[in-house]
Amino acid sequence: MSELTTTQAIAAFLTPTAVFAILLVLHGLLPARRVEGHPRAGTGGQPDRYRLNGLLVFAVALLIWWFEWTGAPCEWLWTAKWHLISGGLALSVALTAWMVLRAPADDRSALVQWLEGRSRNAQFRGDIDAKMFLYIFGGTLLALNALSSAAYHQGLHGDAANIGLFLHAAMWVWFVADYFVFERVMLYTFDLIEERLGFKLIFGCIVVYPSLYPIALWATAHLPAPDIDPAWQPLWLGGSATVFLIGWVITRGANFQKYLFKRHPDRAFLGFLRPATVTDGERTILCSGFWSKARHTNYTGEVLEALGMALALGLFTNIWAWIYFIYLTIFFIVRERIDDGRCAAKYGALWTEYRSRARYRLVPWVY
Repeated sequence: MSELTTTQAIAAFLTPTAVFAILLVLHGLLPARRVEGHPRAGTGGQPDRYRLNGLLVFAVALLIWWFEWTGAPCEWLWTAKWHLISGGLALSVALTAWMVLRAPADDRSALVQWLEGRSRNAQFRGDIDAKMFLYIFGGTLLALNALSSAAYHQGLHGDAANIGLFLHAAMWVWFVADYFVFERVMLYTFDLIEERLGFKLIFGCIVVYPSLYPIALWATAHLPAPDIDPAWQPLWLGGSATVFLIGWVITRGANFQKYLFKRHPDRAFLGFLRPATVTDGERTILCSGFWSKARHTNYTGEVLEALGMALALGLFTNIWAWIYFIYLTIFFIVRERIDDGRCAAKYGALWTEYRSRARYRLVPWVY
């Protein structure tokens, strides 16, 4: 742990709150697209309206970080990382208390209401959506944590720095920027439509997503470059980038295909892939393209992205380089099982029919 003065420790603890406030102001003031989302249950088919400017907020946040306009050096988030987590936890508790207590109680236990939340949505000023802003915060801080780690590594090792670590950080920036480019897709996901605003979601966006996902960088930014023969570097760096990009194509393609289907059910994906479905006349499930062989190929794509990130570091025997990949693999195997049970309960025989068409869970012809 880096030694901080008392003043620095207090500033580090308050950093998540300061970032939250800065991003909220940017989100509220910068130009935005105003769009409608997918209707939620209990709204009578009336969709909520959203302001989408995540990419612009992200770009301005990068400028603030690069030019150190807050007074904090570029490597500050790496230096303050442990205080950042504790400050994020405190902010999560405060926000959860506010979000839960402002909504009517229900018949679930108090603990469940705290963890899962009471309301599925909260909007302020008419178009600032709590969930969408939390995703802006989490994604932006994730990228800034990655870049801060790279800045620390560069300052420590200079010309002897690990180029793979910079590639790893760049992958995180790509990951976040891609989310903001396709921000509207999020409006049609289960997370936004159904998940409640409780500690699980809030802590996930404020601490887990931005601070624990890039844990490989936090744990390895102080290490020197791996001793890899220069002749093998094109294979190492090019191979890891290729694995990452294959994963990105799968994840982005699958998510965008489903988004397009929900908005325009009769439109061909990529201009030529006509949607195939199973339906009972009231409900419809897409079963073509990315969704024809495995029921959650989008999860598989994210695991491949994580594998590419781990390989990029070049620290093949360092367990910290693999933590995110291992975590994500286990997480999606478990989540797929939960999702499968939820869909079976929701769709009944229709889900059974879809299972018969898309026989595999994550990887076609494997699992």
